[in-house]
Amino acid sequence: MANEDFLIVKASGDKVLFSEEKLRSSLKRSGADDKLISQILALVKDELYDGITTKELYNRAYSFLRRNKPVLASKYKLKKAIYELGPTGFPFERFLGAILTYSGYKIQVGKTVTGKCVSHEIDVISEKNGSIIIIECKFHGEQGRNCNVKIPLYIYSRYQDIKNSGYKDISNIKEPDECWVVTNTRFTKDAKIYGNCMGLYLLSWDYPKGDGLKDRIDRLGLYPITVSTLLTKREKQFLLSRDVVLCRQLLKDSFYLDHLGVSDIRKTKILNEVGKLCNI
Repeated sequence: MANEDFLIVKASGDKVLFSEEKLRSSLKRSGADDKLISQILALVKDELYDGITTKELYNRAYSFLRRNKPVLASKYKLKKAIYELGPTGFPFERFLGAILTYSGYKIQVGKTVTGKCVSHEIDVISEKNGSIIIIECKFHGEQGRNCNVKIPLYIYSRYQDIKNSGYKDISNIKEPDECWVVTNTRFTKDAKIYGNCMGLYLLSWDYPKGDGLKDRIDRLGLYPITVSTLLTKREKQFLLSRDVVLCRQLLKDSFYLDHLGVSDIRKTKILNEVGKLCNI
């Protein structure tokens, strides 16, 4: 059986044919060179079997990168690292807010806004060049769960209630100019059709094409601290609880590692790792 004939089981349970090109592209995105990519492809293809899961494929490639190129392993695990921002969606909201801040937006997180009928707690409110954007985040802690059309339907109705408040005595923000729906997973086809039809801006892991979350993160070097291969799960959760969601923030607030009792030698290694990720 040729490698291309093996069926791969996705997190959603769907089965697709193994694609060497998809694996090659994901490795290239992490910064791996052609020689390293060829080594990993040879390893993975040698261990392929019908019914292997995408998680198993990922683990094989990730383990090889971690042994040979730890910084590239951190970049390669970006998607998984976003899931690790859970279990609640709040760290994801802070993460998105941090990305927007570094992109020149002024932001507020978790602000309650009065609509015409009821009040709404908005995940992120951002402002740039005089435009007000209200942003609703839909975080999924499990792979394979996508945002269906119910999400933009619900968010659009909230947006309209805020837009219809009249902005006289009851509203506590300026009239919003845009509404974004952001998820760490993907939108279904109907969700995209409805969102685009109603003028919502949809942002997901890989949408819009070329400007999705993964593209923005790589372009700006704004990696979440959960990508670190050196920090433990407990240490990551401690940092997230202190609103340290970006590797860049850890470089600035490295004293938190002292609070965690991290040794000087290990602290140096951690800061060196996150510094390389941020190109600092």
